[in-house]
Amino acid sequence: MKKEIIVYSISDSLGGTSQKLLSAVTAQYPDIIFNNSYRFPFINREEELLEILRDAIKDDALVISTLVDGKLAAVAREFSQANGLAYLDLMHPFFEIIKEKTGTSPIEVPGTLHRLDTEYFNKISAIEFAVKYDDGKAPQGFLDSDLVLLGVSRTSKTPLSIYLANKGYKVSNLPLIPEVPLPQVLDKVDPERIIGLLCEPEKLSKIRSNRLNSLGLTQSTSYTDLEKIYEELDYSKEVFKKYRAHVINITDKSIEETAFLIEDHLKKLR
Repeated sequence: MKKEIIVYSISDSLGGTSQKLLSAVTAQYPDIIFNNSYRFPFINREEELLEILRDAIKDDALVISTLVDGKLAAVAREFSQANGLAYLDLMHPFFEIIKEKTGTSPIEVPGTLHRLDTEYFNKISAIEFAVKYDDGKAPQGFLDSDLVLLGVSRTSKTPLSIYLANKGYKVSNLPLIPEVPLPQVLDKVDPERIIGLLCEPEKLSKIRSNRLNSLGLTQSTSYTDLEKIYEELDYSKEVFKKYRAHVINITDKSIEETAFLIEDHLKKLR
């Protein structure tokens, strides 16, 4: 079984620089899965940054930073050193070398690498959309979505939403909970835009257990109970059938692989 490393990407812009590096590194480690579903663009507040870093500790993640703001970068570096967090700053060591050689400091303006073209603004808009309509917070957004992701808890809905948003898709998602009624607006969504996410029960139980362990919760609950998970997944299959969703089994698939299948489905609709 392949080893997996969870990678957090943090940026005060889109974070494309870290993605290019990670792609190059990934190619050198075919036997390791680099789970980069946790991407945090447009981070500009210290409180927000620290919350992400605390989650990274819980997930035993590697953090790649392309923060250009010196104060935020210093906060992240000091926090990581104090807490033993694996942290890689791609920008400031290079800035320091340039300053030593030239005496010149960076302007510290995020996003100057990107041209302010239509594609760039579409990505920003899509990311804001994914955050706003994450986890079923505002179901009315389903009607404006390029994609609506449905699935039970821990089927990668949020990471997929953010990943696809970075590609310019407006994505909303809804957790399927048997005890919670479905929003009526779902009846009006084009079935071809609805994606149902499935996962094998045993794998899902393990994922949920690992998540609880990372939060310091070790007691057995219905959240990880295999029988309850079977019931949840059966319910989700009924929902997928009702709304004629395109179903993808995410078991043992990376976020990139699942996103590829979703994009391939969209291309066939054109």
